Amino acid sequence: MQRKRSLVSDIVYYVFVIAFGFVMIYPILWMFSGSLKPASEIFSRTLSLIPSTFVWENYPVGWEGFGKTGFDIFFRNSMIVTSLVVIGTIMSSSIVAYGFARLNFKFKGVLFACLMATIMLPVQITLIPQYILFHNIGWVNTFLPLIVPAFLGGTPFFIFLLIQFIRGIPRELDEAAIIDGCSTFSVFWRIILPLLKPALVTVAIFSFMWSWDDFLSQLIYLNNINLQTVTLGLRNFMDADGNTSWGPLLAMSSLSLLPQFILFAFFQKYLVEGIATTGLK
Repeated sequence: MQRKRSLVSDIVYYVFVIAFGFVMIYPILWMFSGSLKPASEIFSRTLSLIPSTFVWENYPVGWEGFGKTGFDIFFRNSMIVTSLVVIGTIMSSSIVAYGFARLNFKFKGVLFACLMATIMLPVQITLIPQYILFHNIGWVNTFLPLIVPAFLGGTPFFIFLLIQFIRGIPRELDEAAIIDGCSTFSVFWRIILPLLKPALVTVAIFSFMWSWDDFLSQLIYLNNINLQTVTLGLRNFMDADGNTSWGPLLAMSSLSLLPQFILFAFFQKYLVEGIATTGLK
């Protein structure tokens, strides 16, 4: 009897999980399905995800882009910006996190409080001062406002995540390395950094996703169409007169998700490990 109840509860649990998962992934399935549908069928009242007629032309039409700027330019710009942001975030966040987690210096508590405060600070608060600064030094309409901040301190959330991970690494490893003659930087480079691999992969994945999906910052700083990224390229499909090319828009939206899916598929193990072990002693 107990085994029967357990079987019923398992069935109910998995049915609920599968149904909930389908509800969560339905918008993505609808987007991919819409990219293969005729324009008249995309917003029809039918709930079917299978197109009556497969319109493969939406993909080459969307890939052509606008004027002389193809969608390959937008993908190239996004890869340049995102790759450099990931590299800069990993480098700066790991160094800053090591300093807070292992070193003792003046005003450490005050600076850490400022770090925590910036995590709760909305991006809109600093948007105007940053724009004025970047405009005065001539960085507007370049990639520099999007890339340089990642090399000058990273993201407070990622720094805090790495601090928690480093605190879980035994200090005895540092002490043993110092006895063997390692300097402070050598301890970081030879001991701490290799052990940070799961957390760094987590930081890299989230940094990639946040930068790839960023719209507001890129909209403000990038005006030249040859410098625009995928998110801005997708916006160009939207016509103010209502003549939006929904088929090509959904086709390019589907392609824009592929890098994130591929990244997550290859590094899922490290992502889960990095999140699960962060902050554990």
